[in-house]
Amino acid sequence: MANKTGSRGILRSAFKILIYFVLFSVLWVLLYRFVPPPVTATMILDGKGITKDWMPLDDIDPDMARAVIAGEDAKFCTHHGFDREAILDAMRRNADGGRIRGGSTISQQTAKNAFLWQGGWFFRKALEAWFTVLIETLWPKKRIMEVYLNVAETGIGTYGVEAGAIRYFNHGADRLSRTEAARIAAVLPLPKKRAAISPTGFTRRYGNSIMRRIGVVKRDGLDACLK
Repeated sequence: MANKTGSRGILRSAFKILIYFVLFSVLWVLLYRFVPPPVTATMILDGKGITKDWMPLDDIDPDMARAVIAGEDAKFCTHHGFDREAILDAMRRNADGGRIRGGSTISQQTAKNAFLWQGGWFFRKALEAWFTVLIETLWPKKRIMEVYLNVAETGIGTYGVEAGAIRYFNHGADRLSRTEAARIAAVLPLPKKRAAISPTGFTRRYGNSIMRRIGVVKRDGLDACLK
């Protein structure tokens, strides 16, 4: 009898914790729909200093959003947070023993960057999925892109495309050329190992590829949800 009573108590406590977590996370996501995230776990844990400057999406050159759609998530405007084909493709590539690849959408990366920490542990991935569902449910696509472009790491200790544009090109993200936008997008997957100034090798080729695809994003309306 005592064991059963103890088990019920543990279950009740676990259920309460779950309810509190759900309520807290929903309120947190709702808050960030209207308020810029003041700081993130990535910024704090990185320990490299924090340089950032929030810029509304409407003030950022449109080619910057097109560049990240071209480089990171071509289906951003049509999926609901997860790209099943990209995930399956990443799993196949990883199973073949090649370079480890992710299948993360911009929504998933926004969830991770704004609410969680870096790293690929299963627990963090599960939380990332939960927060992805929340932001896709509670935020418009424009807000997801806006937060992503303002919290993504664009260089060591540098966060957001405004700070990145100033770091690399000495002017704001409102005056980015197509080439500059593509180079920042090419840096995003590995911001500590890549730089947008005079890139070489893969970073240069990847940036040039993104630059060419920016026109495709615009022509085919792949950024329609941001208008």
